[in-house]
Amino acid sequence: MSESPAASSPQAGPTEPVGPSTILLGLNTFGDVGTRPDGSMAPHAQVLRQLLEQAELADAVGLHAFAVGEHHRRDFAVSAPEVFLAAAAARTKQIRLGSAVTVLSSDDPIRVFQRFSTLDALSNGRAEVMLGRGSFIESFPLFGFDLADYEMLFEEKLELFHKVRAQKPVHWEGRTRPALNGLTVYPHLEGHLLPTWIGVGGTPESVLRCAEYGYPIIFAIIGGQPRSFAPLANLYREAMAKYGHSMQQIATHSPGHVAETDEEAREEYFPHWLELRNRIGAERGWGPASRAEFDAMCMPEGALYVGSPDTVAQKIVRLKHNLGVDRFDLKYSSGSLPHPAMMRSIELLGTAVAPRVNELLKE
Repeated sequence: MSESPAASSPQAGPTEPVGPSTILLGLNTFGDVGTRPDGSMAPHAQVLRQLLEQAELADAVGLHAFAVGEHHRRDFAVSAPEVFLAAAAARTKQIRLGSAVTVLSSDDPIRVFQRFSTLDALSNGRAEVMLGRGSFIESFPLFGFDLADYEMLFEEKLELFHKVRAQKPVHWEGRTRPALNGLTVYPHLEGHLLPTWIGVGGTPESVLRCAEYGYPIIFAIIGGQPRSFAPLANLYREAMAKYGHSMQQIATHSPGHVAETDEEAREEYFPHWLELRNRIGAERGWGPASRAEFDAMCMPEGALYVGSPDTVAQKIVRLKHNLGVDRFDLKYSSGSLPHPAMMRSIELLGTAVAPRVNELLKE
């Protein structure tokens, strides 16, 4: 692990633990659709082109990974992560490229593998996939799946994906698709298996499932206190040992925004956070959010990484100490947050936050 601790290149090893004085920094986005000056929603095409600029900048400032989440709704532009990531591969050099997450339950595990193995070839070995059930359910009716099969779909498709990922003849039988009897899936990767994460929301059952397969894990921490996930991180470590797997990386994903000062970051981010939080909250039966809730989540123990480079760096280091994580991914987009503000946040994360994190971890 000779790379810069907080902004490592892929040669550092995609999923091996990085040690007590290192944390890798990455970015997540859903391609949130912003608004135009007249208040109308921006075209998806514009958002996707801007997203490429954001990926290019993340690569230029030395961040470790850039991941896009799959959604199938008007307010998020990324519905085909691998197509976007292939375009990003052509415009970047070092940064790892992945999904956050791929909704495996409503997809074909064979096609998921094929698309990401193709991406791996085009990016010279920089592809990774994060598999999950997804917290949004729009893909189920869209692709003709019954929500009553929510658990079964993910469990069976994960089992099949795991067999396909081994790049050997596949023998598999289940209830969600016809059986496979000795077929091999192509293309294969060059000299390695596809780096595969499982994204979890915070249930012990999901943690144990991830450990059973021996995959690295990423926790979505979007509320409350990150330190409350320490028991789940420890459960993962214990389960990995129980199953006899080599330890893999533990990562977290949280929303946030970096600006020159704490005040500027909060004032710039808050209205867009509030609009997104209340829009999603209305769909899920949550009560309305408030400025007090936002400010509490921006405090040192909260789940929002919003502030100056030093403030955000301090929170990342606290996360490292509390959970022992190997990687932190900032979900830097938030509803209608403008493209220039996101670009500045990405720049500061790579040029100011990462060096400060390195300094603090060496103290």
